[in-house]
Amino acid sequence: PHMARWRSDSRRGDDFGWRPYVPVAARQAQANAAMKIRAKKGLPVDPVVVTARGRSAIADTFWGRMWCEALESQADFANRLPRGRTYVRNGSVVHLGIAPGVVEAFVQGSELYTVSVKVNALDAKRWSALRDACGQSIGSALDLLQGKLTDGAMKVLTRPGEGLLPRAGDFKMKCSCPDWATMCKHVAAVLYGVGARLDEKPELLFSLRDVDQSELIAGAEQAPSGPSSKPAGDKVLSESDVGALFGLEMAESPATPPAARSTPRWTRRRWRRIRRSLRDR
Repeated sequence: PHMARWRSDSRRGDDFGWRPYVPVAARQAQANAAMKIRAKKGLPVDPVVVTARGRSAIADTFWGRMWCEALESQADFANRLPRGRTYVRNGSVVHLGIAPGVVEAFVQGSELYTVSVKVNALDAKRWSALRDACGQSIGSALDLLQGKLTDGAMKVLTRPGEGLLPRAGDFKMKCSCPDWATMCKHVAAVLYGVGARLDEKPELLFSLRDVDQSELIAGAEQAPSGPSSKPAGDKVLSESDVGALFGLEMAESPATPPAARSTPRWTRRRWRRIRRSLRDR
């Protein structure tokens, strides 16, 4: 009897301070209305849409999958991640923005909750070690973002606790829901949402860790720009030098066609002599 009464009370939920269950369709309608109001105010609205193939997949591309695998390797997150996976796949993360060191999001539960996840910037010493370890093995930014890496570079960048991906201790999480847990299901949904977003924009991982991805690219240093790409020490022959070299007199190329010249003097004198001789005859 006591167990039956507990089950009856737990269905209502309100007697224990729990929120009543809200169907997914009703949640989506609430979220859409709230996001329309936000958009009218000129605020960003960028929902997470999971396009990965597979029944429970979140990400398809290299960095998206690496992010999700790193999350799932953290023992501290194991209990909460499954609910977060469900939330992000059913469209509950109605806005997610990524900036250096922070992820800001809205997640629709029984209400619309605000989630903030701060991520520690990558330590300068650790970033320097990653650059040195990768050496000249990454040929282009496209290779880096698509995960087309050598085995050595891949191991360095994705090594647990030492690579580019954050550890459990690098996160500071905050959600407006009443759940007492450090990682509630809404935070878990947002973290999975980051993995889905990296499928579209893998460069956001480098922005989140506050590092410059171009520093990993071989030959990233550009030659100094200037009016001429030739080194200052190179000698260039002028036209006068060329003429002296071959014994020629180099004519200047006028910018505009020269004006028509009058008849030379020697030609005028000659015609006068011819006319005079004709008259004398």
